[in-house]
Amino acid sequence: MSNPSTPQAAVSFDADYYATGCGPIPYGRHHDWLTLMAGFAERIKQRINPSTVLDAGCAMGLLVEKLRENGVAAWGVDVSEYAIRQVHPNVREFCRVGSIAEPFGQKYDLIVTIEVLEHIPKTESERALANLCAHTDDILFSSTPNDHKEPTHFNVQPPEYWAEQFALHGFYHDLTFDASFITPWAVRFRRGREPFSRVVYDYAQAHARLLDQNRQMREALAEIHAAKAKAMQLEDDLAVARAQLQRYERGRWAGLIRTLVG
Repeated sequence: MSNPSTPQAAVSFDADYYATGCGPIPYGRHHDWLTLMAGFAERIKQRINPSTVLDAGCAMGLLVEKLRENGVAAWGVDVSEYAIRQVHPNVREFCRVGSIAEPFGQKYDLIVTIEVLEHIPKTESERALANLCAHTDDILFSSTPNDHKEPTHFNVQPPEYWAEQFALHGFYHDLTFDASFITPWAVRFRRGREPFSRVVYDYAQAHARLLDQNRQMREALAEIHAAKAKAMQLEDDLAVARAQLQRYERGRWAGLIRTLVG
């Protein structure tokens, strides 16, 4: 996925980038990519059920295509002219070349932006994020927190950075929604409508739940270590018993032989 808004960045998201820069499988109408996007679209339809969606940084429009196959009115925008030229004819009219930092012209029930903002310099990405928040109340967001090797990753940030940026615009992590079907670090941010006290309550509840899960995992791990230590002790005891049995057998046979010889 791509969408830096500078001309220099747009040039880099060409055929070579999509062939080599998106993992071991070239990005395009490959079975694996189509299957992945179909899965995204089905979950978005089933779990969020938006009427209108914008894929901000849509690349070749695969998610737009699959969302529309699921009956969702979806559009896409991407800075790469090469990528937009690859959009399937069935959805080409719904995808356009453009920057996600520029106004979209309408609001959407949901905006999806997958692995996009890390490609945009920090100041520009903050402008893009503000633009996303201005055009929806619901955002599915994913941006790698650790992939610094990709040459076009100018702005890799930890999750708390993005959470703070969204909070500046009144958006908060929906802790009840598991977005890990997109990436392990994907998050659903929604415009806060409840009192801030309720937001604090939800975060404290989630934190307490995580602490309890962590405690249970530590206890389970301690039990595993204890069981492993006990098993090792039993193995040692068995080895000692075997050695004693071998000595006994050797002694018994030696005594029998002396009896027969004598």
